[in-house]
Amino acid sequence: MFDVAVIGAGVVGGLVARELSKYKISVCILEKEADVAMGATRANSAIVHAGFDAKEGTLKAKLNVRGSELMEALAMELGVKYKRNGSLVVGFDEEDEKTLGELLKRGEKNGVRGLKLLHGEEVRAEEPGVGEGVTSALLAPTGAIICPYELCMAAVGNAMDNGAELLLGFKVEKIERNEGGFKLTDSTGRAVEAAYVVNCAGVYSDEIAEAVGDESFSVTPRKGEYLLLDKECGATVSHTVFRCPSKMGKGVLVTPTVDGNLLVGPTAENIQDKEDTSTTEAGIASVKAKAAEQVKGIDFSKVITSFAGLRSTGSTGDFIINMPTLGFVNCAGIESPGLSASVAIAEYVAELLREAGVSLIPNPDFSGKRAPMHYFRELPDEEKNEIIKKHPEYAHIICRCEMVSEGEIIEAIRTNPKPCDVDGVKRRTRSGMGRCQGGFCAPYVVELLSRELGIPYTSVTKFGGNSYMNIGKTKEN
Repeated sequence: MFDVAVIGAGVVGGLVARELSKYKISVCILEKEADVAMGATRANSAIVHAGFDAKEGTLKAKLNVRGSELMEALAMELGVKYKRNGSLVVGFDEEDEKTLGELLKRGEKNGVRGLKLLHGEEVRAEEPGVGEGVTSALLAPTGAIICPYELCMAAVGNAMDNGAELLLGFKVEKIERNEGGFKLTDSTGRAVEAAYVVNCAGVYSDEIAEAVGDESFSVTPRKGEYLLLDKECGATVSHTVFRCPSKMGKGVLVTPTVDGNLLVGPTAENIQDKEDTSTTEAGIASVKAKAAEQVKGIDFSKVITSFAGLRSTGSTGDFIINMPTLGFVNCAGIESPGLSASVAIAEYVAELLREAGVSLIPNPDFSGKRAPMHYFRELPDEEKNEIIKKHPEYAHIICRCEMVSEGEIIEAIRTNPKPCDVDGVKRRTRSGMGRCQGGFCAPYVVELLSRELGIPYTSVTKFGGNSYMNIGKTKEN
C-alpha cells in the first residue's frame, strides 16, 4: 500500500514524484511504456517559455512564470543542461506588430521580466539571422532551452534514489475505490493500492479520469512534426525565434538546442489517434517553408532526423489540475507551456494533496542533487585520465559522432531509471544521436545491454516490444 501513486512517467509525473519524495511518504510511479519520458516529454520543443503567451489569470500563466523562475536552479541541482538564451517572437506586418504589443501587455501582467518590443534594425541587431521580411519582434530575455527527456529521467531517477518505486509496463486499465483509497489494476492483472492517486497520463489523462467517474473534460492529441539539424547548424541563431501565435499554438520555431544542434518545428494538427507519431511529407514541407521565412540561411541539407510528438490539448483551454473526487488529482491538458511549468505544477499538486489530508512531513534524508549525465566528455583531460586509470572502459569510444565512451554507457545502464533498450541508452548518453544516427555504435550498445542486463544478444530491442535489433546468428563462433 503506497501513500501516493503517480500515473505517468513524463516530466510532470516525474517532477511530481520527486516533489513528494521530499516528504516521509511512500510513492510509486506507474508507466505503461518500457521507459520513462516516452510521451510528450520525448518529443517537444525543449523550450522554457518566459510566460507572456498564456492568458492572464489562468493556471498556464501562473505556473509558467513560476516554473520559469525555478527551472534554472532545478536543472543545476539535477545536473541537467540549461541555457537562458532568450526568445524572439517575430512579426511581418502591422497586424503582427499589434499582436506583439498585446503579448507585451499580457506578459507584463503575468509578471514576466525584461520584455521589450523591437522594430526594424533593432531586431537584426539582437538576432542577425532573422528573415528579410521580419519588421518587428518581442524580446523575452528570460526564455531558455533545456533537454526535456533528460530533465524527466533525472527527476524520476532522483525520486527513485529517495525511495520512490517505478513500475514500467504498467498500463492502468481499472481504478477501484477500496477502504484504504484506490486499487489500480493493469492490463496483465497486476494491482497496486494507494491512498491517493495523481493522474499525469498525458493524452490518456481523460480516460484515466473517466475511470473514477470524472467526465468533465476531454483531451485531443495535437501532432507536431520537427526537424533536427546537425551541430554545424547550431549557431544559425542564438535566440529561440517564434512566429506570432495563433489559436493552434505558438507556431513554428527555430532554436538552438542545449546540445548544440538546431531544432525546427512544430506543425500543429489535431488528430484522433493517441499513438500516431508519424511524420509526413506535407508536414515537413510546411515546417521548412515557415522556418525559412523566420530565419534566413537554414541549411536543410543538414537535417539528421525528423520526428513528431503529441501534445495533450484539453477541452477547457487551461491546465486541468484539480481533485474531482477525494484523493484523486488530475494533471491533465498539460500542453505548452507544460514543460516550462512542470516544476511549479509539482508544487501545486503537493499543496492539493496537503489540503486533502496527506501528511507532508519533510524527509530528513532527502537529497535533491544528481550527477550530470554527460559530465565525462566535458571534463578537462587530466580529470578524464584520472578516471580512465581507475576505469579503463572510459577510454573506449563507442559513439564517434557524439564521443560517448563505453564507461558512460555502462554507468547509464546502472543508474536509475535504468534503460532496457537501445533508444533508452540513446536518450541517456546521446549515443546514436549524431550524424550517423547509430549506424556505427548501435551494435556495441546492443552488446553492452546484453552483458549488463544478462539477456541474450538477440533479445535486445531498439524501443521495446518486438523491435528486436537482431533476429539470429549468421554463423557460429
